Amino acid sequence: MVCKQCGAEVSPYITECPYCGHRLRRRAPKLPREIAPTRGALSPFKRTAPRPAPVPMATRRRALRMDLPGIAAQSRPYASLALVGASMILWVAWQAGAVTYANLVVAGPLHGHWWRLATSLFVYPAGFTAYVYAFCVLAAVFVFGWLTERRHGGIVVLALFFASGVAGALATLAVYPHDGFVSGANGCALALLAAWAVPDLLAARRGDHYEGDLLAVGVIAAALLVLPFARPEASWLSGVVGAVIGLVVGLGLARMGTDSA
Repeated sequence: MVCKQCGAEVSPYITECPYCGHRLRRRAPKLPREIAPTRGALSPFKRTAPRPAPVPMATRRRALRMDLPGIAAQSRPYASLALVGASMILWVAWQAGAVTYANLVVAGPLHGHWWRLATSLFVYPAGFTAYVYAFCVLAAVFVFGWLTERRHGGIVVLALFFASGVAGALATLAVYPHDGFVSGANGCALALLAAWAVPDLLAARRGDHYEGDLLAVGVIAAALLVLPFARPEASWLSGVVGAVIGLVVGLGLARMGTDSA
């Protein structure tokens, strides 16, 4: 539409020219009616969207699982369960008289009985305080073994468990060649704990966000380090060696994860 006063092009739906103010018409033209909505479409008076299709239950369960960075949400702690189960099986076999406690633990020189370096990690003596020691160690092995297994797999957990346990027993025999005594996996538990806590320690040092509770982990580590002073079969040297090996392995795994990312 063209204004007759100034010749400017204006909208056909106005009554006065916005440029010169000349009145173009008395009334504004009627706007065309909107087409009625068809069946199934959204009307201007009904704002609800159509109901979505139901989500299968399996998909809901997968969505509810915890998904943390660097953690396999659907993994199962088979290696951690096997380590704890082996201790229970050996304890039942010992109580049933199938094996003897002295043939499974490291007590002084090995005299060629090298298998005791491995079997000593799964046996615990009898008695109330010994059962408390076994419960604390096995609980730490399962929890931190499970967490480490979710990040790096069961092979890493098994390798770290046996490497730290055997190294701790050998270190104990080297320092105490005649009366060195090793029974239980306190060093292995500290190795798994340290390996899992390294990424959180690095994140805390950088000032980044981390998922774990380092205060609770520190309390558990302190309890595992103090246990040898309450139970003679728990070697303090095995605990220290296990913690050092766990820190070194954890640093290596963290470096590998950073390089791959």
